[in-house]
Amino acid sequence: MSVDTPTPTRIEDWDKPWLPVPLRIFNAVAEWPTRNRVKLDLDSVLADARKKSALDNFGDERFVEPLGVLLKALRTEAPLSPFGRLVSRHFIVQMLVGRLRLEELYRRHPEIEDEVIGRPIIVAGLPRTGTTHLFNLLAQHSSLRWIPYWESLEPIPDASEKPAKDGRDPRIKRAEGTLKFLEWIMPLFNAMHEFTPEGPHEEIQLLAMDFTSVLFETSWHIPSYSAWYKQADRRPAYGFLKRCLKALQFLNRKERWLLKTPEHLMNLGALVEAFPDATFVQTHRDPVRITASLTVMIAYGARMQQRGADPREVAQYWSRRTEDFLRASVEDRRLLPPEQVIDVHFEDFMADMKGTVRSILEHAGLPFTEGTDRALDRFLEDNPKGKHGLVDYRLEDLGVSPEERRRALRFYSERFGVAGSGG
Repeated sequence: MSVDTPTPTRIEDWDKPWLPVPLRIFNAVAEWPTRNRVKLDLDSVLADARKKSALDNFGDERFVEPLGVLLKALRTEAPLSPFGRLVSRHFIVQMLVGRLRLEELYRRHPEIEDEVIGRPIIVAGLPRTGTTHLFNLLAQHSSLRWIPYWESLEPIPDASEKPAKDGRDPRIKRAEGTLKFLEWIMPLFNAMHEFTPEGPHEEIQLLAMDFTSVLFETSWHIPSYSAWYKQADRRPAYGFLKRCLKALQFLNRKERWLLKTPEHLMNLGALVEAFPDATFVQTHRDPVRITASLTVMIAYGARMQQRGADPREVAQYWSRRTEDFLRASVEDRRLLPPEQVIDVHFEDFMADMKGTVRSILEHAGLPFTEGTDRALDRFLEDNPKGKHGLVDYRLEDLGVSPEERRRALRFYSERFGVAGSGG
């Protein structure tokens, strides 16, 4: 049965972003209380994490430097709303609690160090290149271990917390609440990037627990942190990611890991050093479409935590940052063993989704079974294009010239044989 594709929604409230009335009221009355009581300093967030977890060992203290840079940028650069201050502090403390629980798990089970992360499949590509859909399809293979959204938020369980009455992990219910809240604030976000509590998610939030990650730039305008990140050695953060994966594998084992995040494009050297036997999948599409998707998504998301952020300034910044991603993917591609890399072009993937999945699995040495075939059919039937609506991504609405971007990104199009579509 065919399903009509919905008409894309054009975002038209850039100059006066819509927010739910209760949130607007909160931001109007809570400026002074949050500025004076919601602290964004190093000692305060570390102390709060220790109190919430009843633990004290954060592990390798190298993370303190980037965390300090991040907190200073949040205090002095990010135009945080009162709600944004609350969310920022909660987010940072939650990641610190995750570090504390990780180290406690290693203390109780030192044998975790012996876990081997063998031959993972790693998808690296920017939004609008099909990465999420491809990742979800690959996740239908029964032997692959991936991170569900709820686990990305709270990767290590609280040893003192009991299962819910229905037997489910209480972290799942909290993730459900988070997503409902996000949908309330930003009703179009699911059309841009779908999140489900128990569906496959990226490992970028594990990288963020080491506080060396572009994830923070996507949430806040923090140029000093961005400058720090660009010059930082990111290999230790990938070592920390591997440490996290070992712990998660110890808690819930499957044959192979399936990983994905756009940040990998910026860190191919660190990625291959951490996972030398991986199968690397790089996705490609018209770079102007990629730029439009990423800039519109981040500019739209800025309204949640930042007040007075200029969406056009955000878009200009992220159009340049997208170029950084693509340039790194070209310049550092030589660091990946050619026999371990598969390039997937968006048009080819759309024309033959199951064939693309089969070729990746076979390249990685995994069988494409009848069970996998049936699982793919079920997923495709349950997830038609535009299930949550579509968004009309327009660079020109945010003051970015598609023609200028096409000229600037020609290096990527020529390197990977990507045809443009006129903007």
